[in-house]
Amino acid sequence: MLKEIQVNAQTNGLGNNPNALSFELPDPQDERISEQEFEAQVDVAWQVCDRFDLQTDIWRGRVLRVVRDREKHGHNPESMGFLNWLNEREITKSQAYAWIALADSADTLLENGHLDPDSVDRFSKRAFIATAQAEPEVQELIGEAARNGDRITRREVRQLTDEWTAMTSDLIPEEVKEQAATSAIPTRYLAPLVREMAKLPDFHQTALQESIRETPDVDTVKQATSEARNLARYLTNTTQVQALSRTSANLEAALEEAIRIGCSKSIADLVNQAAQMEQTIAKLYATWRKLNGLAERLYVDSGASTPHLRSLLNGLACLSGETVEVQLGSDESGRTIRLHIEDETHEG
Repeated sequence: MLKEIQVNAQTNGLGNNPNALSFELPDPQDERISEQEFEAQVDVAWQVCDRFDLQTDIWRGRVLRVVRDREKHGHNPESMGFLNWLNEREITKSQAYAWIALADSADTLLENGHLDPDSVDRFSKRAFIATAQAEPEVQELIGEAARNGDRITRREVRQLTDEWTAMTSDLIPEEVKEQAATSAIPTRYLAPLVREMAKLPDFHQTALQESIRETPDVDTVKQATSEARNLARYLTNTTQVQALSRTSANLEAALEEAIRIGCSKSIADLVNQAAQMEQTIAKLYATWRKLNGLAERLYVDSGASTPHLRSLLNGLACLSGETVEVQLGSDESGRTIRLHIEDETHEG
């Protein structure tokens, strides 16, 4: 039997009176209330809503899971079915499975001992979902903080996740970890570095590690993170650009030269734009083929009895022919762009 997650009503300041849910909010026009006091009152009310929202969605997920499993494992012909049940209550399938996933996460956290039932009301909904998606070690850290009475928001989850990532990753040199342990380098700068470096081959990882080992400070970490991000973009996009697969250029050597002259971002942007351009051309060609086919079909089906339809087709001829023409801007200050589409079929 799964442990029940219950709202601690006394903690929430609601007592046992259900009517207390209609708590008083500050008057937005009351000038006697300071801005600090106004924000504090609104924040308390929002936290209460967050807690009840989380509790409600967990139980909605459990209810939906029961309905779904009844249909999945049952053989009762009178069963109304999961989708019909959702339709009657105007619940989308995606929303239903989001609630079920939340319920599954809650039950997993409870069963694994990473979370106490009495601690759930200390989480915001987004923080709870983020915790469920975190590594088990991070879940334990967050659960401990909640047991100690800390209010867990998305910010606390992100901070603990960053700390664990930075201090346990083999990609971060020990010299940098020592700086992080004394808060000389905040862990929020190290987590993005780990994520970007993980995308790179060992050779590039080693080069970046050497650079931050020599100068273990925040500026170097930021620079290394930017460098790693550019490298990852370059390496990913070069495999997607067909034009580069037909060249004899040494892509790794080109990258090294760009890094040497301080142009790693430019070369990463270059191949990214090249990849996007090829994708755009492919999409343009598919759209042009469809437009051309529709225009030809309408031209064959029309005739002298449809002068207005023929006029429309003539107006679109600049887009459906072999030369596509588009006017950018006004006639006076604009320009005309012409693209010639030539369809070559390569036979085997």
